[in-house]
Amino acid sequence: MVKVGILGAAGYTGGELIRLLLNHPQAEIIFANSESNAGNRVSDVHEGLIGETELKFTDEMPFDKVDVIFLCFGHGKSEAFLKEHTVPADVKIIDLAQDFRISGGHDFVYGLPEIHREDIKHCQHLANPGCFATCIQLALLPALKHNLIDGDIHVNGITGSTGAGQKLGATTHFSWRNDNISVYKTFTHQHLYEINQTIGELRPEYNGRVLFVPQRGCFARGIFVTAYAHCDSPIEKVQEYYAAFYKDAAFTFVSAKSPDMKQVVNTNKAVVYVEKYEDQLLMISCIDNLLKGAVGQAVQNMNIMFGLPETSGLLLKASAF
Repeated sequence: MVKVGILGAAGYTGGELIRLLLNHPQAEIIFANSESNAGNRVSDVHEGLIGETELKFTDEMPFDKVDVIFLCFGHGKSEAFLKEHTVPADVKIIDLAQDFRISGGHDFVYGLPEIHREDIKHCQHLANPGCFATCIQLALLPALKHNLIDGDIHVNGITGSTGAGQKLGATTHFSWRNDNISVYKTFTHQHLYEINQTIGELRPEYNGRVLFVPQRGCFARGIFVTAYAHCDSPIEKVQEYYAAFYKDAAFTFVSAKSPDMKQVVNTNKAVVYVEKYEDQLLMISCIDNLLKGAVGQAVQNMNIMFGLPETSGLLLKASAF
């Protein structure tokens, strides 16, 4: 059994991680840390877990009793935490924030299994990819690797309200978000840094821009991305490359028809679809932002790091109806 500690366990990602690990056949939660909720039952905060666990939040961090810790902090807090606390060298770290996603000055591996599985197998410290970054990269990876597209890549993506975290804000309040849609961080979203890093890794000579328009949706969870770029290859060849690229992927599937988001919500799946319109290649990708876009992928990475079956604890039913 992999013994797990969770830091920042009271937020959305912490709750989803607890939900997954309670049902993981080869993992055991040793502690769920939350200073503000110490002593409270986990199921009193994450009410969907009522009847499933007697686990209580703790303000303690017994690192010597675990094999891996998950950092479920807000962005910027993981790096500060690791500077202030000593984690034993033999304890693996999986960070769900953006603090270590960009390479340089640290030993964290960028944990996108579809391209970094071998590095993930042997790493001690892992930076889990961002939700939009995961969805967008899975749409683009085969096209980039096989030089199928050129010029600027135009991307539109819409995300659920849980992507903004549990803390209440002006754009997460129900009365504002419901029956509403809005654009934010146009062309400047922070996940562009990791997307461009991957493009530089797969195709260093690529000189196009990723022009990304993120949108807030009036639903709780899920991400739906559409992207398009210039492409001279016939669609049959494109489809062949996509099928071959993802044939061994545990959770990324190429669909023969345009997908809808409900196919992936509540699962660790990504569904990808490609289609040609004259000289434009349309690439569609959808994921659950809290699962394949966050803790589902983090558990997938944990499985790889500990040599477990990649799908352990992640065979989840989509909320398709």
